[in-house]
Amino acid sequence: MLLSVITVAYKNLAGIEKTWQSLAHLAKAPGITFEWIVVDGGSQDGTAEFLKNINGKYNLRYVSERDNGIYDAMNKGIEMAQGRYALFLNSGDIFHPEIANVAHQLAVMSLTDNAMVIGDALLDFGDGTKIARRAKPGWYIYHSLPASHQAIFFPVSGLRKHPYDLQYKVSSDYALAAKMYKSGYAFKRIKGLVSEFSMGGVSTSNNVELCHDAKNVQRKILGVPGFVAELSFKFRLRTTGKAKALYNKT
Repeated sequence: MLLSVITVAYKNLAGIEKTWQSLAHLAKAPGITFEWIVVDGGSQDGTAEFLKNINGKYNLRYVSERDNGIYDAMNKGIEMAQGRYALFLNSGDIFHPEIANVAHQLAVMSLTDNAMVIGDALLDFGDGTKIARRAKPGWYIYHSLPASHQAIFFPVSGLRKHPYDLQYKVSSDYALAAKMYKSGYAFKRIKGLVSEFSMGGVSTSNNVELCHDAKNVQRKILGVPGFVAELSFKFRLRTTGKAKALYNKT
């Protein structure tokens, strides 16, 4: 089975190198072949030169050009993807060593192309603290993503039908998964740690906007009643605020 690993980057050569090194863990997975797709926003930090010098290792294909932000770049990656499933691992994110076992489970599962396969991830707070975010049941989508974005294997067929919506500035990943879920794409659990990622991303630094965006997704896409969406908003604001405070201590 071919898996598309999509990496979005901008002015983060060190992060690209880190992500590239972690692909060695995925390369050990039996039953999986993969391609690495990098969408760089036209960085002038040596990213394009680094990718050129890799000479296509890990079936690398890349573009380095201006875009309209992270979700626009992700949509470019979707257009380039040739795999059955795609996983988004952005610059600086890495595969966990367990990915070989996780990917093998994906390869041997009896699946149709209408399932989002979810696993676990490690949240890295930058001071040596790492907290596991375990995948939750599919119904959790009515409050939030059941798994970290970096631990969801999306069917490429679904991504092409429901690309990232640029109106959501910091939670288009949630909107995409919600649209796919409402369109009949179920969540299927897989065991093991997929990836590790830093808590310094856009959702950490924009937690209030994230919460407002998420409430809009719940109301407009998932049809969550207003009072339930408001309760979810307050709970999310509290939990994301705690995560932001913990990250800012480092």
